[in-house]
Amino acid sequence: MRKLLSILTLIFCLSLSAVALPIDKYSVKREDLPEAAQQFLSTHFPKDKVSMIKTDKHLLKKTDYDVKLVNGTEIEFNNKGEWTSVDCKTRAVPEKLIMSTIRRYLDKNYPKSKVVEIEKKIHVYRLELADGTELEFDRLGIFKSAKQKD
Repeated sequence: MRKLLSILTLIFCLSLSAVALPIDKYSVKREDLPEAAQQFLSTHFPKDKVSMIKTDKHLLKKTDYDVKLVNGTEIEFNNKGEWTSVDCKTRAVPEKLIMSTIRRYLDKNYPKSKVVEIEKKIHVYRLELADGTELEFDRLGIFKSAKQKD
């Protein structure tokens, strides 16, 4: 009985470790990205070179792409190649990524601040300004909240 229990435990541990193995792939070729992501990079970061592309494959066949540019900008894409977050560190995020209603709010309330990070979730946009202020907007661009980042 003890032998059987040991064998079952061993099989369970081996199968668990096989599932937990990362299926990530690293590359520097833009061609490894979906067409929409390639187009995004060509439109918004045409002169910037790719430093690294990390392809995250998840258990449910969902694939995410993390792209790091030579200038330090980090961009995340979902499995369809749509951007989900852009972090330009200290540089300003391209203006075209910020929807017009949010831009109007920023021009009125934060006229001298620049957006250095933007994240797009299912129901919300999160922006970070250069001074560390985090702003949250709904999907229509209506302001929800602001807080100072620690």
